[in-house]
Amino acid sequence: MLCADLGRRELARALRELAAKRFLPPGSKVTRSFAASTLQRWYYNHRKHGLAGLRPETRKTGHAQKLTLEQRSLILEIRAAHPSASVPLILRTLEAEGRIAVGAVAASAVRRLLASCGLDRRTLARSGKRERRRWETDRPGRLWHADVCHGAPLMLGDRKVPLRIHGMLDDASRFIPVLSARSAEREVDMLEVFLQALREHGKPDGIYLDNGSTYRGEALATACGRLGIALVHAQPYDPQARGKMERFWRTLREGCLDFARDLSSLHDVQVRLLGFLDAHYHHAAHAGLMGKSPASVWATRKLAPLTEDELTDALTIRERRQVHTDGTLSIGGLAWEAEQGWMAGRVVTIARTLADVRTAPWIEHEDRRLPLSPVDPKANAHRRRDPHRPKRGIDAVDFDPNQIRLNKVLGRKPGGAK
Repeated sequence: MLCADLGRRELARALRELAAKRFLPPGSKVTRSFAASTLQRWYYNHRKHGLAGLRPETRKTGHAQKLTLEQRSLILEIRAAHPSASVPLILRTLEAEGRIAVGAVAASAVRRLLASCGLDRRTLARSGKRERRRWETDRPGRLWHADVCHGAPLMLGDRKVPLRIHGMLDDASRFIPVLSARSAEREVDMLEVFLQALREHGKPDGIYLDNGSTYRGEALATACGRLGIALVHAQPYDPQARGKMERFWRTLREGCLDFARDLSSLHDVQVRLLGFLDAHYHHAAHAGLMGKSPASVWATRKLAPLTEDELTDALTIRERRQVHTDGTLSIGGLAWEAEQGWMAGRVVTIARTLADVRTAPWIEHEDRRLPLSPVDPKANAHRRRDPHRPKRGIDAVDFDPNQIRLNKVLGRKPGGAK
C-alpha cells in the first residue's frame, strides 16, 4: 500500500481488506486484527513523517503534569513547611504572586500530587510527628469527654436495629456521668444525653469532642455558650488525642458488650450498662488514678448545679419562619397552628426548647409569647370563623363612590345640598 498509487476509494477498499486479515505482532503468541481507522492513521503518519511517524509517543506519568518540575517542587515544599495550608489556599497564593498561571492546574490534580508524595493531610496527621505528653485536668468537673460507641446490632424480630452507646467521661476521675444505649447518633440524641448528665451532676467547665456531625450542630454550640461551657473539638484524623475515651470503650467491650450479643431491646442493654458501671467500673482500682477508684475521686467534685429554667433558656432555639395562609406551619415534622388568624402569611420568630420535647413551640412577637397548638383538622371542621364585614354605625367610614356619581348626575353639590 505504501508503494502503490491509490486513490481515495481504492485506499479505503484496501484498508478494509487489510483490516479483515489477522497478523502476528512481534513478541506476541496470538494473532490479532487492526481497525481500518488505525491503519489509515498509520498510513498518513508514515507518508508525512516516515518511519519516525510510526514510533509510539512516550506517555507522561505522574500528577499535575501541566506544571513544570520547579512548580511541582514548590508546592511540595509549601505543604511540607505548612501542613495546615489547604490546596485552594496554596493555588490562590501562587496565582496571586504570578508563580503559577491562573487556572493552569486543577486542585484535584494537586491533591493527587501531594498524596503520591505522602504530603496529604491525612498522612501527615498519622505520621506521628506531633509531640505527645500524658495529661489530665486538675480536678473533677473541669473537662468531660464525649463520644459514641458502635455496638453489635439488635434483632427486633426480622429487623436489625443499630446500637449506639452515648457516653461521657470525666477527665480527672475517669468517672462516667452518663451512659445511654440508643439506636441513633443524631445531635438530638447527644443533647438528651448531655441534659441527663447536667441534671444529675451539674455543669462542667468544658467538654471535649471529636469532629463528627453529632457534635458540630448549632444547638449544642449555642447551649454551651449560654451555659458558659467551653466546647473543644479534637484535631481531625488524630484518634490518639481521644485516648481516654477510647480506652474506656475497650474496657466496656471486654467487660460488658462482648457478653451481651443476644439481647433484643435497648432496655436490656441499658440495664447491663448501668450494672457494669455501678457494680464494677466506678468502684474498681484504676491504673490511671494510682490505684484509686473513679467513684472516690469523683466524690471530691464541686460542680455548679443548674435549674430547669437555666436549661430551658440554654436549649431554646429560634428561627424565622413564614406562617402558611391557613395559619399553620411545620416544626420538627409536626403541624402546628396559631390561634391568631392575623398571623397567616406573616414571617414570624418561632421558638422551641430542646430541654423538654413535650413543650409546645411558640411565636415571639412584640415581646409577647403566643402559643402554638397541634393542628386538629376534625375540630377545625366545626370551628366558627369570623367573617370579614365592614363596620356599621358611628364607626363606619364615609366612603361611597356610587353616591358621588349619583349626586353629579342629579346636579347635587357635595354634602347633599342642591
